[in-house]
Amino acid sequence: MLIKDGTIIDGTGASRIWADVVVEDACIAGIGHFNGEGWDRVINAAGHIVCPGFIDTHSHSDLAVLVDPLVEPKVKQGVTTEVLGQDGISLAPLPREYIKPWRKNLAPLGEDSDRIDWHYETTESYLQLIENRRPGPNESYLVPHGNVRMKAMGLNNRLPTRDEMQRMREIVREEMETGVYGLSVGLLYVPGAYARTEELIELCKVVALYDGIFAIHQRSEADAILESMREVIRVGKESGVKVHFSHFKVCGQKNQDKVDRMLELIDDAESEGIRISFDQYPYATGSTMLGVILPPWAHDGGTDKLMARLRDPGLREKMVYDIEHGLPGWDNFIDFAGMDQIFISSVKTGKNQDLIGESLLEVGKMRGKDPYHAAFDLLLQEENAVGMVDVHGLEKNVVRLMKRPEQNVCTDGLLGGKPHPRVYGAFPRVLGKYVREQKVLTWEEGIRKMTGKAAATMGLDHRGTIAVGNYADIVVFDPETVTDNGDYAEPAQFPTGINCVIVNGQVAVENGRHTGIRAGRVLRRR
Repeated sequence: MLIKDGTIIDGTGASRIWADVVVEDACIAGIGHFNGEGWDRVINAAGHIVCPGFIDTHSHSDLAVLVDPLVEPKVKQGVTTEVLGQDGISLAPLPREYIKPWRKNLAPLGEDSDRIDWHYETTESYLQLIENRRPGPNESYLVPHGNVRMKAMGLNNRLPTRDEMQRMREIVREEMETGVYGLSVGLLYVPGAYARTEELIELCKVVALYDGIFAIHQRSEADAILESMREVIRVGKESGVKVHFSHFKVCGQKNQDKVDRMLELIDDAESEGIRISFDQYPYATGSTMLGVILPPWAHDGGTDKLMARLRDPGLREKMVYDIEHGLPGWDNFIDFAGMDQIFISSVKTGKNQDLIGESLLEVGKMRGKDPYHAAFDLLLQEENAVGMVDVHGLEKNVVRLMKRPEQNVCTDGLLGGKPHPRVYGAFPRVLGKYVREQKVLTWEEGIRKMTGKAAATMGLDHRGTIAVGNYADIVVFDPETVTDNGDYAEPAQFPTGINCVIVNGQVAVENGRHTGIRAGRVLRRR
């Protein structure tokens, strides 16, 4: 296959060149100028940019890729590789005795379906399930700390014994040998929230032996973010692991002036030799599970115990008190976003579909209750399987972080219900809004942050750059028209200007339409 007359931006940050690209089987076989005849296929890229496929370093397609392996919202925005297993909670490893409570724990992320067999137990078996489904994009995996902790010691809020700590180290070693790219941690979610810093240091020492990545949803992204960052940096310093802050930001209008100090902490850590990177979605709004509005103690022991607490009027009042008065070290979403800036994005059942897109303030009015108890009722009725979108930041700080050398682009989008528009448009949004219109980044810089930088951060071999011998994950787009189209009212809209997407040498998107080709592979760390 010949990609003819394109402007090649190769993902390294180097200046663009005008040239052709030859694809043979799954790989790039040539870059230069070639006769346009005699090929099995010629793609005319004149007036278009030819670049590596985009790499989503923070994806939540863990179950979606099994249910609908095309993963069309990602591939049609140019994503050819995803990194699964994020935030310390995912599908594997999953011991049989924990299937039921773990499915309930995952449900708010949209990670529940009777269309798959949940009895795979090991990460290798889970990855084999993905391979058998022939995914649209390439899929790679981080072993989630919550799954490791569950496998070694269950879901309770306590410190590990010495034997349990050793078992967790052994599990992480086994997972790294399986070919995962590192360890993910989510200190906002159970059971990861129960871990002390020393536990993370011990596990990251194992990850560092394999030069894997430590990707962390840190303990606070709001009031206590500076203390939280110091904890993460300490883990990097004492373990030697590569630190990667997931969806890096600061939440709450009152916290936006902390960005200067956040960046100073990164600079100081790097001057000590600590390796730091972070990914970012290009929005001042976020998306997660509605259950995070509750104080951490409400989640102790898993979803079934949370449901029991939500049925208890006295404990409900304690939840309201703790939300209104705050708790040390807890990111209080209602405090930093407000009832009017938290919106329902998904529910599990049909009874509450009318609440999708409404703020917690409106939910209270629609149900004839104060917003607290209306939200508690919703969580109880849906067994905690409720997604939300929240407004948390300032545009100027989105830009500041985007320009940092440690940054690469991600989506961090939940695919169910009425999702955050980043699920469909994060990468084209960077190209259209921040490169073409606002000139925050050059085309070379923006594309590098989506491709070569991301591949180097995660340790993905032979991907992320246009080079002979690399796998042919390629995007051809129109720099004059590329843009995202989704908004918060209608987020599920595919972008404009992504004309051709090639995954492992096969055309998955042609003239903006998906061809049905599923050429992705499960990637394993060497």
